[in-house]
Amino acid sequence: MKRSIIYILTLGASVLAFNSCNDFLDREPIGVAIDGELPVGGMEEKVFGLYSKMRTQAGITNWTKYWFQSIRSDDAAKGSSATDAADIGAILDNFQYSKTHFMGNDNWNGHYSLIYDCNFVIETIKNQNLTDNASIINDAEARAIRAFCYFELRRDFGEIPLVLNIVNTPQDAIKAKSTITEVDAQIKSDLEFAAANLPISWPSYRGRATKGMANAYLAKLALYQQNWNDALTKAELVINSGIYQLEADYAKLFSEEGDDSKEVVWEVQFARIAGVNYSNNYWESQGVRGSGAWDLGWGFNVPTTNLINAYEPGDKRKDATILHEGSSDGYGLIVPTGLDQPNWNKKAYTNPAVRTSYGENKNHWTNIKLLRYSDVLLMAAEAALQTGDVTKATTYLNMVRTRAGLANTIATLAAIKQERRVEFGLEGERFYDLVRWGDATAVLGSLGYADKNKFYPIPQTAIDQAGGVLVQNPNY
Repeated sequence: MKRSIIYILTLGASVLAFNSCNDFLDREPIGVAIDGELPVGGMEEKVFGLYSKMRTQAGITNWTKYWFQSIRSDDAAKGSSATDAADIGAILDNFQYSKTHFMGNDNWNGHYSLIYDCNFVIETIKNQNLTDNASIINDAEARAIRAFCYFELRRDFGEIPLVLNIVNTPQDAIKAKSTITEVDAQIKSDLEFAAANLPISWPSYRGRATKGMANAYLAKLALYQQNWNDALTKAELVINSGIYQLEADYAKLFSEEGDDSKEVVWEVQFARIAGVNYSNNYWESQGVRGSGAWDLGWGFNVPTTNLINAYEPGDKRKDATILHEGSSDGYGLIVPTGLDQPNWNKKAYTNPAVRTSYGENKNHWTNIKLLRYSDVLLMAAEAALQTGDVTKATTYLNMVRTRAGLANTIATLAAIKQERRVEFGLEGERFYDLVRWGDATAVLGSLGYADKNKFYPIPQTAIDQAGGVLVQNPNY
């Protein structure tokens, strides 16, 4: 399974990256391309370390991701048992944000640690004047990943420091906050370089950044800036590339068969090879919390009744998103009643036969989808509508609805908002969509949200270490 990604998973980490006692992870790269791939650049090993770190560094794609991105919305609740991680639930599910809790530290430190590794690649290529095609591609990969990190931090913390230099000492990382406009300009610059220099696909090395990934994030950034024309232009570059398609079966996307599918624009690679898990706790911590054959995980990030009721009758996505007690799991089993929660995240659920083949219940093998083609279509629909092109917006909107088994409708902003909600249920788009639409206070206010909660406080440790250079977000 996933033989094409072993190369990515087994490379040594880049500067400042994790140290592993596992020889398999610490192997040096083979030093040559395979299966007709592009030539290997001088920074290839370090770049592969960036992808490894996206998986292994706490705060990027482990459980921190859905605490910040999903549980803060009206679609998801903490889940698990009432007492398990109750402190985190109060902070992120109830909007009682903390400057000192480890979850905020993990989010901040994890992304900046990866940024520093990206900086090392980018600046080394510049300082060594590496101008060969392969090194330029390595540069573009590092810039794409750095842009992803800054975009994530910008959404969670607002104004943040832009650290673009190599970090050898703690002092090298101390910078004052930049404005959101300045952060956006840097993200755009990195993504434009990436879009110009990345390949359109990587047939052998799945999970690497591509031209489509860079253009899709450019579209998303423009959407957040309400730059509708630019958002539509960039989204349509992805749409018209001919590389991506909607997966006919929505549920398949979140199964083992959906990894590296034609709908995936970018995803983090997981694998279970020779009894070793190359993963983190992202899926395991969302599995059904039960016992025996139903001890599938820790039970976090569960759907709310609000989300369950949001689906139109006949929407195929509902059964692919919600795993309900007393109902079929889709594989011939009945979900037990009387567990800690009545509903669970079906997107974290796995085929029982695959679990048996691996000899374990908890999911350590399904990739994390960071960006899907349906997101690009709905971004294009929203941007087109905002430019006044209702016909084009309707076309893109109904492409997504048709896959879900729903009738065509005329594009309106309300229809697009609804479609984004049910298309990405429990995947981490809802909270940020509500904030950028200006709907967060109205929708989340009864859950404890106030306007200041659109941004999380900067961790106090970062404030303290900066010695007055870095100032806290307002109202914290």
